[in-house]
Amino acid sequence: MNRGSSSPSAAANYLLCTNCRKVLRKDKRIRVSQPLTRGPSAFIPEKEVVQANTVDERTNFLVEEYSTSGRLDNITQVMSLHAQYLESFLRSQFYMLRMDGPLPLPHRHYIAIMAAARHQCSYLINMHVDEFLKTGGIAEWLNGLEYVPQRLKNLNEINKLLAHRPWLITKEHIQKLVKTGENNWSLPELVHAVVLLAHYHALASFVFGSGINPERDPEISNGFRLISVNNFCVCDLANDNNIENASLTGSNFGIVDSLSELEALMERMKRLQEEREDEEASQEEMTTRFEKEKKESLFVVSGDTFHSFPHSDFEDDMVITSDVSRYIEDPGFGYEDFARRGEEHLPTFRAQDYTWENHGFSLVNRLYSDIGHLLDEKFRMVYNLTYNTMATHEDVDTTMLRRALFNYVHCMFGIRYDDYDYGEVNQLLERSLKVYIKTVTCYPERTTKRMYDSYWRQFKHSEKVHVNLLLMEARMQAELLYALRAITRHLT
Repeated sequence: MNRGSSSPSAAANYLLCTNCRKVLRKDKRIRVSQPLTRGPSAFIPEKEVVQANTVDERTNFLVEEYSTSGRLDNITQVMSLHAQYLESFLRSQFYMLRMDGPLPLPHRHYIAIMAAARHQCSYLINMHVDEFLKTGGIAEWLNGLEYVPQRLKNLNEINKLLAHRPWLITKEHIQKLVKTGENNWSLPELVHAVVLLAHYHALASFVFGSGINPERDPEISNGFRLISVNNFCVCDLANDNNIENASLTGSNFGIVDSLSELEALMERMKRLQEEREDEEASQEEMTTRFEKEKKESLFVVSGDTFHSFPHSDFEDDMVITSDVSRYIEDPGFGYEDFARRGEEHLPTFRAQDYTWENHGFSLVNRLYSDIGHLLDEKFRMVYNLTYNTMATHEDVDTTMLRRALFNYVHCMFGIRYDDYDYGEVNQLLERSLKVYIKTVTCYPERTTKRMYDSYWRQFKHSEKVHVNLLLMEARMQAELLYALRAITRHLT
């Protein structure tokens, strides 16, 4: 079906699942009762997460201390597979939502809702609708953007750009927000809002990438709040979800024995380390490798489109439901593969010209005190987090792999590190992993269990959660770098 060719008769063949709001073909009806899997994640066996929580009592202390809901939610349970990181995450999130800061508490939760809505993340939307009301938010605002003050509405553009194409943010966007008369934002307020937007865009990536299940609700008869189901629903059984990513099992990924896959990766890491010690690539060669990787990243998903149905107007008209669309404008706006769209080439952001450590950190701290320290600790924590293991192997230095994951995300957002050899990305990240990374980072709402299962088949679930934490933080940092650079340019 071609885009724009939708007709009433075609639409009559489809309906919306009343649970997850996905588009279904009418001939595939199924009765919906509850999510496919129990436990906090649809991707990870419940016993693996539960074991982690019982072993680590500190998690319960952290929840009591830093959780705004006061309970162990599904995100926290999955993150508790990495308790050290969890502490950094909860402390920084608690600071953004509850501690002294430029924005009133209800506004903070409404901004979280606006951010989550860009990726149709009903899990986070529901969580913050509750928090918004608990902190004294005006219930009428939950009817949609037309009910909120113009000042909040003015965040729409920066929310949209940060979520999908942060490289388009300029000092003009900042000026427009801080110089709009009675509805203007002070710079501290704007920095607080930007931090919240980036945090919740990135957290949506984690929610979808980790298959976070909806929260159980004791007030509902069967224990689930059905409207909060994300991407996993029994309707998938009827909607041929197994065909959805058929390309993932085809020639793109090759049928490789997962054990030999692991050994091959270990071997490549060893060889790269030896090559590094033998000779260093010239600056010119490094630039060429970055441009090659950046260009290739544009096409990573091009042959692997993740839709439950053919491209059609249903994508725009039906998948984004009123529950979510009321909190955003321009719902069709998303991440662009510029090279194929014939748009301007993605400009390179040289990381050395505007770094988090030397520029972003101090600006954030100056305008919104202490959040810079908390974010910095969180970025460092996830980047340096290691157990020196890879699947069944111990005493392994995984620095090279962690750096490749982090830098590949930044590469997709046009950020280049002069001292990094992007040839390593191609050596270390197989195609199925690249497709997963790009989907989780750029189109998280399209992530499926099949994609999660398709890469690193010998690795533990906790290692895959570590990957998701790296992707989340790399994405957040990329968004912040573009926004903070625009604020710096506005100030100079």
